[in-house]
Amino acid sequence: MTLTAEAFVLSVVIGLMLAETRVSVRNADGLRGRGALEPDGDPYVWLSIIYPAAFVLMGAEGLWRTSRGVAVASVGDVEPAWWVAGLLLMVASKALKYWAIANLGDRWTFRILVLPGVPLVRTGPYRYVDHPNYIAVFGELSGMALMMSAWIAGPLLTLAFAIALQKRLRVETRALGQRRSR
Repeated sequence: MTLTAEAFVLSVVIGLMLAETRVSVRNADGLRGRGALEPDGDPYVWLSIIYPAAFVLMGAEGLWRTSRGVAVASVGDVEPAWWVAGLLLMVASKALKYWAIANLGDRWTFRILVLPGVPLVRTGPYRYVDHPNYIAVFGELSGMALMMSAWIAGPLLTLAFAIALQKRLRVETRALGQRRSR
C-alpha cells in the first residue's frame, strides 16, 4: 500500500469514529433524559482510550512501514491480498455494526445505559447474538491491522481492548440481568 492510501484509510476510519461518537453522545444524553441508569464499574474510560488509540497506532505503524519500505507480510504479491482481506473484513464489520446500531436506534451508545421497564432489543442481529456490536469492533480492529500490516500494534491493542471488554461484558450482563428481573 502507498502512504497516500494508508493516510486515506486512516482518515476515513477516524472520520467514521467521530461520526459514531457524535451519535453516541446524542443518544446518551437522550437516554439519561428518559431516566436511563448507568451501572457502576464500567471500564468505559479504558475502552474510550484503547479503541481510538488502536486505530491511530495501527495507522502509524502502517505509515511507518510504508515510508521505510518495510512490508513484513509481503512475499511476492501477497501484501495486496492482506490489504484486500482487511478491507473486506472492515466493510463487513462496519455493516454488522451499523445493522446493530439501526436496530438499537436511539438506545445505542458507547456507554451502558439501561432504560428501566423497556424490553431488550431482539431484532436484527440481536436475534442471533447478544452483543453484535462487540463482534463488529473486533472485526474492525482485525481489518485495520491487516490493511495497515500492523503486526505489532494490531495484536497488542486488540488484546488490550479484549481485556477491558471482558470486564465491561460482566458489568453489562449484570445490569441487563437486573433489568430483566424487574
